[in-house]
Amino acid sequence: MSVAKVIELTSASSKSIEDAIEQGIKRADQTLDQVEGVWVQDIKATVKNGKIAEWRINMKVTFLLKN
Repeated sequence: MSVAKVIELTSASSKSIEDAIEQGIKRADQTLDQVEGVWVQDIKATVKNGKIAEWRINMKVTFLLKN
């Protein structure tokens, strides 16, 4: 039997939405064991001079707890 936990993270990137997601997953994987999945909840952007300056992603990361 396995038990999982879900945490909420925010990640940002000036490159792209995909980069923000990948950076968030990469960082979570460095800290947590057995990352199983991610649910992207919200996508936001900051705007400067009429252009997107930064993408911000709110995500829920699921990982397995140790026995």
